[in-house]
Amino acid sequence: MAPARILITGCNRGLGLEFVRQLLELPNPPKQIFATCRDPTSPQNKKLNDLAASHPSVVVIKLEATDPASVKEASKEVESHLRGSGLNVVINNAGIMPESTLESADAEDFLHVYNTNVVGPLLVAKALLPFLKKAAEENPKGPLSSNKAALINMSTLLGSIEKTPETFFYYPVLSYRCSKAALNMMTHCQSLGYKKDGILCTAFHPGWVQTDLGGANAPLTADQSVKGMIKVLSCLSEKHNGLLLDWEGNVVPW
Repeated sequence: MAPARILITGCNRGLGLEFVRQLLELPNPPKQIFATCRDPTSPQNKKLNDLAASHPSVVVIKLEATDPASVKEASKEVESHLRGSGLNVVINNAGIMPESTLESADAEDFLHVYNTNVVGPLLVAKALLPFLKKAAEENPKGPLSSNKAALINMSTLLGSIEKTPETFFYYPVLSYRCSKAALNMMTHCQSLGYKKDGILCTAFHPGWVQTDLGGANAPLTADQSVKGMIKVLSCLSEKHNGLLLDWEGNVVPW
């Protein structure tokens, strides 16, 4: 069964939008899907808004994850829709991947990417933590799982320090790599800090996907990637807490 209530960041396109679409098509879809994006009124969000218009369970929420004020307002809106219920799953999906090399990278590049890929997920997790705790409290005897409470950070194989020698020269995205390595550390720390609250924390590597970030030559479609990640999400248990898993459920080394 799908989590009863789930929030996903970066839903205007790519993996985020595909998550919303596929969750709605499940035999037992979530009761509520909070789909966030920077500007719900933008023409770029037509597909997302069309889904929301035809599915009352989808709530589109404005969220700029790097802006504390925006995160606070989004959290208040989520709370108003939850009406006292908990939030079972948060997927920090929003991210950026500009071209960056040892030669071209500078302070502006690194700070911009870190702000989006690391600070944003941190702020979102902190703001929504009370709702995740509430969901866990609603099922006090249940094991760690996505049906209880789970925090998922979207990471990548490119953030793996162990795998870097194999792939470094093929992907000139240095600041992205480093930001995801930092996100992996944060995920591991969250898994240790939030376990006592009944919240499972893990990171997903979606694969190399045909999105605006991955490009048209990627071997995986968004449909294939998200279908795999939803299956992995449904199978999460305590043994997956604090790991980086790919879209097929395989453990990726840090």
